[in-house]
Amino acid sequence: MTGRIIETPDCVAEGAAYLAAREPRFAHALEQTGPLPLRRKADGFEPLLSAIVSQQVSVAAADAIWGRLRAARLTGPRKVKWASEDALRACGLSRQKIRYAKALAAAGIDFRRLRAMPDEEVVATLVDVPGIGRWTAEIYAMFSLGRADVFAPADLALQESARLLFETETRPTEKELRAMAEDWAPWRAVAARLLWAYYRVAKDREGIR
Repeated sequence: MTGRIIETPDCVAEGAAYLAAREPRFAHALEQTGPLPLRRKADGFEPLLSAIVSQQVSVAAADAIWGRLRAARLTGPRKVKWASEDALRACGLSRQKIRYAKALAAAGIDFRRLRAMPDEEVVATLVDVPGIGRWTAEIYAMFSLGRADVFAPADLALQESARLLFETETRPTEKELRAMAEDWAPWRAVAARLLWAYYRVAKDREGIR
C-alpha cells in the first residue's frame, strides 16, 4: 500500500486544513504563509542523479554542472553507465560523485515498480545505492512520488522551523523531530511543506541565517 498520493494543489490544501484543525500552531503558521506549494517533480533516474550532483555544492555550482551534463547528454542511466570518468569529470563531477553516479546507473532501479512500493520500502531501496542517504530518499518520495505521509527530519530548515513554531529551547534532533512528526500523520509531507514555508517567513521577519 502506497497510502495517499499528493497530485494537485487541492491535495495539499486538504492536508493543510487537517493539520490546522489538529494543531493550533499549524493554523497560526498557515495564516502567516498562505496556501502551500504543490512542489511535485518528475520521478526516475534524473532527479536522483541531480540530487547527487547537488550534494555539498552551491545551487549555482550544481546548476552549472547539471547544465554541462545535459549538454553532453549524460543524464540517463545508460549514458552515465558507459561514460568515461574523464567525460564526467569534464562536466564538473568529483571522483566521489562519479562513483555515486555510476553506482546509481548500475543499480537498475525499477522506477515504475518504485511507484507502487510502501514508503519505507521506497526509502530502503534508494538508500542501498551509494551516495543516496535517507534525506535524499525521503525528499524523492515526497516530491517525485507525491507520498503524503513521508517526512525528512534530518533537514536543518525543518528542525529550525519546528524550534521557532513550537518554541522549544533547542533545535530538535532528527530523532526528536521524527517523533514529533508522528502526530502529523497521515499528512507529514504537507507538514514539511508548511514548516519550510514558515521558515522562510520567520527568516525574513527575524533575520535568521
